[in-house]
Amino acid sequence: MYNFTCIDYRRDKMTKKTLYRITFANQESIYEIYARTMKESELFGFLEVEELVFGEQTALVVDPSEERLKLEFNGVKRTFIPMHAIYRIDEVDRQGVAKVKDNPHQGSTIRPFPGTERRKD
Repeated sequence: MYNFTCIDYRRDKMTKKTLYRITFANQESIYEIYARTMKESELFGFLEVEELVFGEQTALVVDPSEERLKLEFNGVKRTFIPMHAIYRIDEVDRQGVAKVKDNPHQGSTIRPFPGTERRKD
């Protein structure tokens, strides 16, 4: 009477490689990189990122921020990112352009003077 087709979604998920977009702060810049593997590191407080993915150089126009990232991570097998530096981690379907942006909050001249907090006695 009824014809049901069973679809195994887990099998499709296993054949398709997962891709993560990781956004984090590094010194005065905000990095956005793509990686295939990511896990909590054995080093306390760090995220372990492997298999970094960069765009192919088939286009005539070259993005300088992606080229900067390629040079910086050239030959890197695994990188460790401090947990407190991570802004966001997304699982994405398609790879975008890896980029480096200036941190708008970095370099601000407004800072609290050290030792000015009030003590409660």
